[in-house]
Amino acid sequence: MSPDHPPGLDLDRLRVLLDRERPGLVTGPLSGRLIEGGRSNLTYAVTDGTARWVVRRPPLGHVLATAHDMRREHRVISALHPTDVPVPRPVLLCEDEEVLGAPFYVMEFVDGTPYRTSEQLAPLGPERTRAAVLNLVDTLVGLHAVDPAEVGLADFGRPEGFLDRQLGRWAKQLDASRNRDLAGIDELHATLGRELPRSPAPTVVHGDYRLDNVLIGGEGDEIRAILDWEMSTLGDPLTDLGLLVMYSSPLGMPDSPVSTTAQAPGHPAPAELVERYAARSGRDVSTVAWYTAFAWFKLAVILEGIHYRYTLGQTVGRGFDRIGDLVPVFIEHGLTTLQKG
Repeated sequence: MSPDHPPGLDLDRLRVLLDRERPGLVTGPLSGRLIEGGRSNLTYAVTDGTARWVVRRPPLGHVLATAHDMRREHRVISALHPTDVPVPRPVLLCEDEEVLGAPFYVMEFVDGTPYRTSEQLAPLGPERTRAAVLNLVDTLVGLHAVDPAEVGLADFGRPEGFLDRQLGRWAKQLDASRNRDLAGIDELHATLGRELPRSPAPTVVHGDYRLDNVLIGGEGDEIRAILDWEMSTLGDPLTDLGLLVMYSSPLGMPDSPVSTTAQAPGHPAPAELVERYAARSGRDVSTVAWYTAFAWFKLAVILEGIHYRYTLGQTVGRGFDRIGDLVPVFIEHGLTTLQKG
């Protein structure tokens, strides 16, 4: 297919659908491109030469519909769009697989930059970087302040037993990709299980909240949109905070294929992010070490799965050959975080 007609995006069928469901929305021939950087679901930018939209669909050849639930993503951004939480305006949900071969949804295109590395943040300078990361915390506080029932999300998840299920889910994922000894990972999992904290009142949880899952733009470097809601649910809000702290911590591994933004000049220390969240949300964050250690465990499992697929020849590309070396680093960070409390 040509660059304007990437795989998984039939623009002719999309145009027919949009003309039928949203008459007058499209005013010219459609072209589209795949937006790089997505880790799971596919994201395309589409334009008619005047306006721009984004199409989200599951990966090509996907099997597990529950892992790529377009209805779920569309539902949460539709619910949050009328609130102060910055999300793209939803346009259309299509569950007819005859159109693109899988369910998908369309939303508005939002201008902004997803900062993925310290190197990308560096040109902002220390003051702008600091402000952007603190704004990331404030935006998370705003998300967690939304009353799920008031926006129609009272049944969006099962908060009771959330942490226990999460721990079990990722342990199961680990077992599915075990083909080598990983020192300390069973100890990390067992310790997390023994020290399970009591969750605060449930909120909408993003599930993968970090700097490169938001779009930053404008003169004030405001957060214009939170993206990638595929792991969202109702649950323990401190899991989002723990993940944010993890991604704001130095890995201590130069040229890592998985990076954090912690080394960017001006980036606030994890402790400051936690303090700001506590002050602005009013939540008790005394057990944040557990949530951060859980984030290290979760990422260790994800990376081990990637490494496992790489050893089977199912994953190719730059950097995948080094993912396996990262897993012990994440395990060690998890254990150290729990020990330090």
